[in-house]
Amino acid sequence: MNKIDISSLVRENVKSLKPYSSARDEYQGAASVYLDANENPFDTGYNRYPDPQQLKLKEQIAKIKNVHQNQILLGNGSDEPIDLLIRAFCEPHKDNVVIPQPTYGMYTVSANVNAVKIKTVNLSSEFDIDLGALEQTWDANTKIIFLCSPNNPSGNLLTERKIRQVLDKFNGLVVVDEAYIDFTSSAGFVPYLKDYNNLVILQTLSKAWGLASLRLGICIAHVGVINVLNKIKPPYNISDLTQRVALEHLSKEALKNNWVKEILAEREVLQKQLLTIGFVEKIYPSDANFLLVKVTAAKETYMKLVEKGIIVRDRSAVVLCDNCLRITVGTKEENKTLIESLRKL
Repeated sequence: MNKIDISSLVRENVKSLKPYSSARDEYQGAASVYLDANENPFDTGYNRYPDPQQLKLKEQIAKIKNVHQNQILLGNGSDEPIDLLIRAFCEPHKDNVVIPQPTYGMYTVSANVNAVKIKTVNLSSEFDIDLGALEQTWDANTKIIFLCSPNNPSGNLLTERKIRQVLDKFNGLVVVDEAYIDFTSSAGFVPYLKDYNNLVILQTLSKAWGLASLRLGICIAHVGVINVLNKIKPPYNISDLTQRVALEHLSKEALKNNWVKEILAEREVLQKQLLTIGFVEKIYPSDANFLLVKVTAAKETYMKLVEKGIIVRDRSAVVLCDNCLRITVGTKEENKTLIESLRKL
């Protein structure tokens, strides 16, 4: 269990920052005449600004995730909260973040954009946390450690015990990115929010919920962290259209669960079929909706599939992923087309 002073981690200029107050922040009730936001008065269905705090949407997400809505920040995909976290807590040219590799690339991009130093450490050969190496990597200026679980591109859950050890020992923010958590039997780290106020969880509607084009990311954390992020987020970062569509789909949790069930069944079938391909050397254990597959010649295989109109991801340039392709689990028909094409190579 770790309780740290969140305010001690916040950049000084952010602490003293007076956030922008939009018209819809200052008045949130219902009215018959709105003349406060310089909107076009003619009804197009979209002429009014959206709720800047997305209260109805957060209320629904809070019920599903079993948290309070003041623990939630919604972003333009998970990429927005990643950027906000770095901007709020990391002083450019002074502080650093630790990013175990290989992992999701936007942690690195966001740190670079914000002129924040990156300290990297490799995961183990099984793509798990190397605790000894990680502890030797962070220092007094490390503000954030990013952990992706299930990890991208390897697909495996990081060991829960190891993540908790990091939370216990590190006096900064530990961001656990759970974009693929719906494909696992794990409850993830949301239940641990009561124990760790330095824990930040990222989830998304892009994967299991099938809403990637909406770009809706979910950040769940201690209210002290969320309040800081709300100070610097753009005032209307989630469109009304996105809020409406997301609310509609969040009422269809049974459908989402059926999709997950089908994807997991297809993942098992796809894995068995891939192992019958002569040039497939290894398939790494996956807790996600994709497989990391080691082949004899990843680049050539990738290009041959492109010629057939089949697009996978060549990850062979990534550390620990030599000659590896990342293959998303598709529909039964898509997976069949992939396997038939690979057998012909």
